[in-house]
Amino acid sequence: MENQEVMVVYKWVAKEENSEKLKAIYREVENQMESNEPGALKVQCYFDESSSPLVVMDLFADAGAVGFHLGTTAAGHFNNLLQIAVPGEFLFCGEVPEDIKQAVVGMGLNATFAPKVFGFDRG
Repeated sequence: MENQEVMVVYKWVAKEENSEKLKAIYREVENQMESNEPGALKVQCYFDESSSPLVVMDLFADAGAVGFHLGTTAAGHFNNLLQIAVPGEFLFCGEVPEDIKQAVVGMGLNATFAPKVFGFDRG
């Protein structure tokens, strides 16, 4: 399996009155990823004030960087997130090894794993 970037797109929907807490946790997540995860290439967060979903796009250098994130930053915030928000579907775009898939499923996440089949990049 060639090392390739893995993009993870997902959402958390804030429980009532918890939108600001959700955004605050994700500001911490973003800062930790930027400081401590060299394999995390990009983090983008989007928020709809009307219905309270936080949509997140994480871009990782490879599946190893995804595994590192899940075992460090994500693990450190996961229980707090579950207290204030409901996880939506997690889309893992790229090659993800079986052990990482099992870890994600073990976290109780609704996950789809889709290896890249075609596309282009103007960058």
